[in-house]
Amino acid sequence: GESCCGSLTHHMGLTADATARAKRMIDQWTEAKVDWVIVTASGCGTTVKDYGHMLRYDPAYREKARDIGARSRDITEFLATTDLPEGKGDLRIVYHAACSLQHGQKITREPMALLKRAGFTVLEVPEGHLCCGSAGTYNMLQPDLARQLRDRKVAAIESVAPAAIAAGNLGCITQIGTGTQVPILHTVELLDWAYGGPRPERLAKLEEAR
Repeated sequence: GESCCGSLTHHMGLTADATARAKRMIDQWTEAKVDWVIVTASGCGTTVKDYGHMLRYDPAYREKARDIGARSRDITEFLATTDLPEGKGDLRIVYHAACSLQHGQKITREPMALLKRAGFTVLEVPEGHLCCGSAGTYNMLQPDLARQLRDRKVAAIESVAPAAIAAGNLGCITQIGTGTQVPILHTVELLDWAYGGPRPERLAKLEEAR
């Protein structure tokens, strides 16, 4: 089955481990003859899209790695190509743009457009270009600086008084979630709910108060 894509060890400079993990995933997806590789963690997605560069000097994997990278899409990038109807989301939310999405993959408009299409009011966040302090393993290796970045990000988010926060990277969700009581969810959780899926557990208190 699928395993780690190699992103975390790649961040840490453990090249041999990251390369071995990348090759394992490339072999599995190539054998399965996948049309797309849809990724829900943007930090992983940035690495998978970069497989071609990671393995550019490996003659046995170079072409396969490029092919898998070209087939990789962030979940919001993929959903933006579909014709989703208007949804029933009715919360005031903010969208946190993970660095791996807005800077690494250059995906900026799609997540917010999807959330707006789903019925949510998406608020602008001051300093939205700044990192939350997660940054792969940065929050573990540089906890003091990471905490300062988190607190600055949380202050910016809370300044617009959202009911919830949407984000597309698990590291960011964990990092920001340690500094605020505002519920933070994966963007897809909110989209699923807006289109008739189950209410996310993190929104239970909000629903009870309404």
